Amino acid sequence: MKSAIQTVTLTMVQSITDAMRIMLKEHEEVIVLGEDVAVNGGVFRATEGLFEEFGDKRIFDTPLSEAGFVGTAIGMAVNGYRPIIEIQFLGFIYPAYEQIMTHATRLRSRTMGYYNVPIVIRAPYGAGVKAPEIHSDSIEAIFTHMPGIKVVCPSNPYDAKGLLIASIEDPDPVLFLEPMRNYRSFRQEIPEEKYIVEIGKANILQDGEDVSIIVWGAMVPIALEVADKLKEENNILCEVVDLRTLYPLDQHVISASVQKTGRAIIIHEGHETGGVGSDIIALINDTSFLYLKAPIERITGFDTPVPFFSFEDEYLPSASRIINAVEKVINY
Repeated sequence: MKSAIQTVTLTMVQSITDAMRIMLKEHEEVIVLGEDVAVNGGVFRATEGLFEEFGDKRIFDTPLSEAGFVGTAIGMAVNGYRPIIEIQFLGFIYPAYEQIMTHATRLRSRTMGYYNVPIVIRAPYGAGVKAPEIHSDSIEAIFTHMPGIKVVCPSNPYDAKGLLIASIEDPDPVLFLEPMRNYRSFRQEIPEEKYIVEIGKANILQDGEDVSIIVWGAMVPIALEVADKLKEENNILCEVVDLRTLYPLDQHVISASVQKTGRAIIIHEGHETGGVGSDIIALINDTSFLYLKAPIERITGFDTPVPFFSFEDEYLPSASRIINAVEKVINY
């Protein structure tokens, strides 16, 4: 008789730690490096306890040089290791851009498949936590324009664990975005054992017939809140699509949802110009244009740096902006 699956109730940051612990136990070539990830357990304590369990040969602190330790990890990856890199905040990744763009994403192509670069770059991102300048950037679109790297962004503990395990096992580079607002905002019951959530597969969190809300990361809880409110107060049935992976996009789920509802709203906190939302609009136009009953709406951050914390809430997509967009496409 098959035994029941053991479960544990964790926050997102705890599920991320759990995924790394499982993979460190299973694969000797998995290592963790970054600023303060060892003794201190990382700025958000995502690596807490790993140094004590696995030692300083596999969990180690680096100098304050993103270009230096990302470049080092690339070299380790092509020599058989599977590095997990922690960037303290996504806005700190800029010095490492050249290493990622010029080397990590191109080595497989450059060597005609002889070398691959199995690194995972973990990076907390996003506004809404009242952090200082550069600490709240949502610049995922920069990396979705880089062929050769996958961009993953879970919104909940279950997906975070399964997607991180899949990312560590992936033979190519993965940027693993962790929405800070969701780190400890809620708990979820998830399997205690190893499991995988497939990269490149979106998830329909709520079925609906009237409008598709396409969203990811920290914006998912607010989208679900709005969907519940609209259903209860206006009998509008929103289909909430959590992309989970931003590159490659799940063309099948996106197009199937829009073809069913005939209306689409895209929510992201990154800047509007050049944002991932633009690529989603292009995908919808390519696959589902004749199904649309209204123009596609976007609710995004503005084309400015993320403002200081006293104005942060004005920058972020809000429930009222989303509701206005839904009403606009419904009444078009």
